[in-house]
Amino acid sequence: MTWYQADPLLARAMPVLRSVESVQHPLYLAGGAVRDLLRGVRLHDLDFVTSGDVRQMARRTADALGGGFYPMDEERGTMRVVLAEEGGGRLFLDFSRLRADTLEGDLRLRDFTINAMALPLGDEARLIDPTGGQTDLREKRLRACSESAMQDDPLRVLRGVRMALGLGLRVEAATLGWMRAAAAGLERVSGERRRDELFRLLEGGQVSSGLRLMDTLGALQAVLPELTALKGLSQSPPHQLDAWEHTLAVVQELEDVLAALAQDADQEASANLMMGLAVTQLGRYRQRFAEHLAERVHMDRPMRALLFLAALYHDAGKAHTRSQGADGRVHFYEHEGQSVRAWGSCARRLALSQAETERVESVLRHHMRIHHLAAQPHDPSARAVYRFFRACGPAGVDVCLLTLADVRGTYRTTLTTDIWQREVGICRRLLEAWWEGPSESVRPQRLVNGQDLIELFGEPPGKRIGLALDAVLEAQACGEVSDRVAALEFVRGWLADHPQDAPSGGKSTWKN
Repeated sequence: MTWYQADPLLARAMPVLRSVESVQHPLYLAGGAVRDLLRGVRLHDLDFVTSGDVRQMARRTADALGGGFYPMDEERGTMRVVLAEEGGGRLFLDFSRLRADTLEGDLRLRDFTINAMALPLGDEARLIDPTGGQTDLREKRLRACSESAMQDDPLRVLRGVRMALGLGLRVEAATLGWMRAAAAGLERVSGERRRDELFRLLEGGQVSSGLRLMDTLGALQAVLPELTALKGLSQSPPHQLDAWEHTLAVVQELEDVLAALAQDADQEASANLMMGLAVTQLGRYRQRFAEHLAERVHMDRPMRALLFLAALYHDAGKAHTRSQGADGRVHFYEHEGQSVRAWGSCARRLALSQAETERVESVLRHHMRIHHLAAQPHDPSARAVYRFFRACGPAGVDVCLLTLADVRGTYRTTLTTDIWQREVGICRRLLEAWWEGPSESVRPQRLVNGQDLIELFGEPPGKRIGLALDAVLEAQACGEVSDRVAALEFVRGWLADHPQDAPSGGKSTWKN
């Protein structure tokens, strides 16, 4: 077996790649693909460099493999081929023109030594490694290719954070200093590039550690500046930490909750009593959680990363709403609205889609809702469950997950079994309605429509029709209406009792 046959993507692409290269302009596999090949990791992205016509090579490759062709950066000569993967995923082959007169010169211009290796496409692999990347990879060391590497492209600071944590590497002292010196330059990097690198960090593990390292290097201010105001912001019990440390704790707890509820969770993830209680109540939804987190609000960015952004911004508004009562207790009244405002600034800076922005906004706006339900002496009623999902829609699942992390990040070691069981129990009640009985509890089938109200009751078109229809759906969810006759009778009474109603309870985020 040749070196490339061990990887499915390389084996699939190699015959075509060899047909598009030439003796004068050979193709070289380079960068992270070589690094991961040495690590024995399956490849999903291939990067090639050549002195030849990258547009022609990429287009011929796309045509031969049945993929899409996209010019990524005409000025720098970077083209992309996108291949469909079974299960809906995508594979990327990027073709770039050499940025120096020689391949070695190109490799020396890269970010880190472990990304500065290349392989020719022949059967006999001959590793080209001018900066010692293979040794650094073996010794688990992250080292910049040159003193100017970070200043040349400050985005490499974020990439370095992600790689150090994701690959378990120790950052060389000189490289760490260069990263710190270049961090302020991140503000000059486009929002789209910062977004993409941040999402890669959020999709990996050890997110809270990554954020701490970003903060230490001075990168947090350039990427997520709204969060820096939380540092040192004191909070009253049951909070055990200031607002910034609490945010980092919630991010860590979210990782732990997701790990415990993952399909492939090991026993260690739920070994402690509290997490074991959560798994007992919610473990039957493991597959549902996996499908939910794999959902893509945007085709290139999964829901999991958005959930971590919600965790980061859930208390961002506290910096602008802090007050202290006569008894000395600290309050943050209506901080949810300010958190939404801070998130809006972040979403615009990172050029996120409207759907992504609104999804996280919904989580932030309602992240206290389950805590309020838990404070009630009784279990949530059918009406409360319906109204929760009327307000949150699919984001209600995210609110449940964030709630569990928030409780643990708030109480820390003072968390009691009673408090935890109460919050977990309400999440179970909500998720049960969402996943097991949506047609009865969350989204009942409409028994009447707007045309019925116009024709049967003489109701003119307007907002009262929408309010009446919403009221019928709520009555159905509560078991008060079960058929069309009862629905029409309910509408008749509702119209009589609400001659001039105004909207309340927030607009629905889903449609029947």
